[in-house]
Amino acid sequence: MPVTDSMFLLVETREHPMHVGGLQLFEKPEGAGPEYLGELRRDLLANTEVRGLFRRRPARPVSTLGYLGWTEDTELDLDYHFRHSALPQPGRVRELLELTSRWHGTLLDRHRPLWEIHLVEGLRDGRFAMYNKVHHALLDGVAALRHLQSILSDDPAVRDCPPPWGSRQPEPARPAHRPRSLLAGARGTLGQFTGLAPAAMKVAGEAFREHRLTLPMQAPRTMFNVPIGGARRFAAQSWPLARVRTVAAAAGVSRNDVVLAMCAGALRDYLIEQRALPDAPLVAMVPVSLRPRREDGAASGNAIGALLCNLATHKPDPAARLATISESMRDGKRLFSELTPLQTLLLSGLNVAALGASPLPGVVTNTRPPFNLVISNVPGPRRQLYWNGARLDGIYPASVLLDGQAVNITLTSNADNLDFGITGCRRSVPHLQRILTHLDTALAELEAATAA
Repeated sequence: MPVTDSMFLLVETREHPMHVGGLQLFEKPEGAGPEYLGELRRDLLANTEVRGLFRRRPARPVSTLGYLGWTEDTELDLDYHFRHSALPQPGRVRELLELTSRWHGTLLDRHRPLWEIHLVEGLRDGRFAMYNKVHHALLDGVAALRHLQSILSDDPAVRDCPPPWGSRQPEPARPAHRPRSLLAGARGTLGQFTGLAPAAMKVAGEAFREHRLTLPMQAPRTMFNVPIGGARRFAAQSWPLARVRTVAAAAGVSRNDVVLAMCAGALRDYLIEQRALPDAPLVAMVPVSLRPRREDGAASGNAIGALLCNLATHKPDPAARLATISESMRDGKRLFSELTPLQTLLLSGLNVAALGASPLPGVVTNTRPPFNLVISNVPGPRRQLYWNGARLDGIYPASVLLDGQAVNITLTSNADNLDFGITGCRRSVPHLQRILTHLDTALAELEAATAA
């Protein structure tokens, strides 16, 4: 088990579940009867071909070193992992999000493979939902979404899509042990480490001489940067991708810059509403995938870098906020492009290192946060997809929270939409759903500010 993966098991506690999740909404295929979901579940359970990743459970920990390896569950209980639930009346999306909030706040059983899937019926508009969660030690958000896409189809007539634990392709054979190639790999890794000193000098020059980088521990204290409990709230909504694309083209910035500006405007309005907006600008940690673009749904583990972005929440003008955000992200990406992948990963670790001390008593309440929240934009499907004839309507990511990080915003593209999922500490972030209203307002303000 790589160290980057085992750390997610090591830091997990009851207050800090370390799984990523997602809520998908589907329209039933034409002609689906009242027993559609029950029959679908029975058919899927009959498919016992399981991708090896979903048979892994942590091997016995090695003293204080934590978990160092995986073991395979040879008697996987699919009926435990794949569950069928129904919403209470009146079956609104509100009830679905409340149920999702509860599921997302419970720990996965480490005596079993670290994943669960819930098939949900009872929505009054006739749709059905699927909530899934998988431990961050197994998959990061990018890999999880790529796996989901790999089991779907762009053909509504296809009825042989694999179950969520399956795969369209056979498991690849494990490579034979080759000492020479391992030695070469070790030499390459050593070379990467020796390059860290000049990389660190480059970062220092950017940050201190040119004042162009946002560094950790510069963020102001906010109501989000407090110790958290284990209970969660989850809110979700979609916006047309075309609206974001239009603003990006008018302002000459990236779509991700516009998304970050939406979030900045929403957070500013939410904190004003709570009478808690700091004078200094909020700082977001923006995960950057280090995976190859062509990597398929068989990816596993974690390959994520971390940029820090100035959200300019102290500026009332939405156009000025957007310009500052774009400049901040441009400088960070330019620096990453000049580093090797390992150097990027290690220097990203410096951006988030302070979170490692957050469980210690008094650290969160007596120190400045390394950043205020995580805002993650995960690439999703570019075309309309189906699951055994059911039309995929929405993909809403649910993410991880830590002490000092009581809210997370993650979104993904889904054909013509952007689907936002907001995860918050139930105790620390009141009226979480209000952030959705403020996101809508922020997008409208950006449209007005950039209109010709």
